[in-house]
Amino acid sequence: MSSSNVPFDVSILIVDDEQTNLIIMEEALRGLGRIISTTDPLQAVDLAAVHQPKVTILDIEMPTLNGLSLCKQLLENPDTANTAVIFITSHNETDMEYQSFEYGAVDFIAKPIDMRLCRLRVLNQLQLRIQSDALSVAKGDLQDLLSQLPIFVSYWSPQWERRFCNDYSKNWFGLSTDKELDREASIDMVLPEELALRIRKEVCCQQDQNNLVFRYELNTYVAGSKHLDIHVKRRITDGKLIGYIVTAVDMTNIVNTQLALTEEKEWLNVTLNSIGDAVIATDVNAHITFMNPIAESMTGWRQTQAKGKHIEEVMLLCDATTEQKSFNPILLALKEQRTVAMALNCQLTSRDNKVYRVEDSAAPIRNNQGNIIGAIIVFHDVSEAIAMSVKMSHLANHDQLTDLPNRVLLHDRLHNAMRIAQIQKRRLAMLLIDIDNFKYINDTQGHHVGDFLIKKLATRLAEHCLPDFTIARAGGDEFIIIATNVSNLGTIDSFATDLQLAINHPFYINGTAHRITASIGISIYPDDADSEEKLLRYADTAMYRAKKQGKQQHCFFSQDLESELLHRHHVEIQLRQAVEHNALEVLFQPQYNLQDHAIVGCEALVRLRDTSGSLISPLDFIPIAEETGLINLLGLQVMTKSCRIAKQMLDDGMPTRFSVNVAAKQFANPDFANEVSAVLQETLLPSHLLELEVTESALMNDFETTRNILLSIKALGVSISIDDFGTGYSSLSYLKAFPIDELKIDRAFVSDMTKDEQSFNIVKTVVHLAKSLGLTLVAEGIETAQEEKLLRELECELGQGFLFSRPVTYDTLYTLLEKANYVKV
Repeated sequence: MSSSNVPFDVSILIVDDEQTNLIIMEEALRGLGRIISTTDPLQAVDLAAVHQPKVTILDIEMPTLNGLSLCKQLLENPDTANTAVIFITSHNETDMEYQSFEYGAVDFIAKPIDMRLCRLRVLNQLQLRIQSDALSVAKGDLQDLLSQLPIFVSYWSPQWERRFCNDYSKNWFGLSTDKELDREASIDMVLPEELALRIRKEVCCQQDQNNLVFRYELNTYVAGSKHLDIHVKRRITDGKLIGYIVTAVDMTNIVNTQLALTEEKEWLNVTLNSIGDAVIATDVNAHITFMNPIAESMTGWRQTQAKGKHIEEVMLLCDATTEQKSFNPILLALKEQRTVAMALNCQLTSRDNKVYRVEDSAAPIRNNQGNIIGAIIVFHDVSEAIAMSVKMSHLANHDQLTDLPNRVLLHDRLHNAMRIAQIQKRRLAMLLIDIDNFKYINDTQGHHVGDFLIKKLATRLAEHCLPDFTIARAGGDEFIIIATNVSNLGTIDSFATDLQLAINHPFYINGTAHRITASIGISIYPDDADSEEKLLRYADTAMYRAKKQGKQQHCFFSQDLESELLHRHHVEIQLRQAVEHNALEVLFQPQYNLQDHAIVGCEALVRLRDTSGSLISPLDFIPIAEETGLINLLGLQVMTKSCRIAKQMLDDGMPTRFSVNVAAKQFANPDFANEVSAVLQETLLPSHLLELEVTESALMNDFETTRNILLSIKALGVSISIDDFGTGYSSLSYLKAFPIDELKIDRAFVSDMTKDEQSFNIVKTVVHLAKSLGLTLVAEGIETAQEEKLLRELECELGQGFLFSRPVTYDTLYTLLEKANYVKV
């Protein structure tokens, strides 16, 4: 099976605490199904329960929950027990492989990851799981079929221990026991004692016969007397007996009927009357001679009424679509003297105007001499099967919650719409609609409210679409509209505006109004893209731009967005590689005493260099680090490098305080103080040589939590500085309550203070505030002598900026400290 044979809705779960591995595997497995990935093994259990992946890829060594334990949880959960677990490992020990297989793993992917081998291994497991599912379905179908058979079917070992039987209800022989029997129970426990004894006796007495048949009359208290035809077949392989097949056919009705029937004609009547298909027989002129009860029911004619009438008078056939009269196959069977299948899409209308979809065939009847003496048609009602097929097709192509087209049908509609647009040289627009903050709605109000809003929104969107538009639910909280025959972009702009107004209108649940908003991304064919994949990707890009610009708006795709996206992707790759290899650069900007220009410390500033050697602006990569969750590891690496250098300088007789910036997300980590402590222990740096700079806004989220974290850091002996002071909001009571050592005036106020009185007054106020609170004050971004003069006159203690020094490497800093006057800490 190739990857194209893998069903569209197959899910693959990847769990690895290294984001880089996730990216590699997501790329390697692209196109094999829906990829769900996470770096959090604790979240993986819930993800697996929701998506029920065919294949789960687990890293063995993860910090919060190792792969072996996670594997055990998944395989012990009935909802995820069927997933194929593949471990990612760098272990080469055989014991680890034994242990992994004992936990239920099916394969390994070795580090470093070979993308092609990874894809082949996962594809193999997908194929095995798909084939296994097919076998399970086939097994279920076979069991269902056997359970519906009007005969008893069983298989026994040579010692007459049960291997299989289709007596699921346990009442085939009319036994009145409720006792639960083992699967391998003896035949004496499963069958009536006398019958079991008779079967053993027949087999024993006829050792030379592989097929035994005998009639047996069974008398039971529950079912009374039953006449059974017992068939016993020996199963022999390579001359060795491997078991017995025993079947029992209830011949009671036939036996009782034979008493009133005569010879072969009566026997034939009973046989035809007992089958589930409709049967009609005619003479050579197509006049009816026989109808079984099913045929009577489906045609609406009693046999006594229909006898002697022409087949086309009783059996009215037509095409189900065109309702044009169909040729009865019995006439063709008589004419051409061969078996003839009923026409496709054939419909039978009964005498009382009931309609049946029918299928099967007609054949001539010959006597002993081979002459045709009539014909017989056997047919059955397939109305339910066809209806079920239609229903299954609908379910496969429509979203279960909204009944809108799903991605499968959307792909087909989009393909056709683009083909028509190309022929007619017209445009079409794709609008990707994503509900803003929908996860918050589910989390706070419950999934039942979320589902209600999704259904109601689907209806509302459909009401605003033209008949030739396609609206589909792409999954989750996303909808896609394909708008055809677009004359100009203004029309689509107005349409998107109308949609947003409709979305913003309240939805009512039990009298309570619920409001939602949505961001809409729009791409145009053929202006923006000439393929389905690009059209969807560009609409997605535009939608994220709409969210980035504040949500509750729509945005058209442009090449600028694509360039921005490619640039962001490039920066993210460079950032991930740098973080993965601990290759981030750290520069240092000295901090000076503004009165005597002595160096009192320095601030560590992170820099990212791409593979070409060019520096990437922190304004580009820091937001990406925060969005992707890399900021914690990035910050930890910068802190560790800075502390190592500070320790080296201390050992060289130049103790210097290093200030390290802490991102808001990094500071919000409950374990942050422990991480700082671990860095100090690892680098052996005295804590008084480390200062942490936290932005004002990062401190204002949760007073008690923030205060506890700050106290924990302060207890380590580390100084705390509020960075960019004046750009956020903080009350004096908070500043007084927090164990803060230093304030840093934002560079924006410093640069404007010489030309803007308001900025000057702000700086002046902050200086006085710092003095009144007993805090050290540092001015950032000093670039001119005039700025330094004003700060010195305001009695600002410390400063840094290009006027004194740009950020420098460690070697340059070392030289500066050797030559300059500086304060030893």
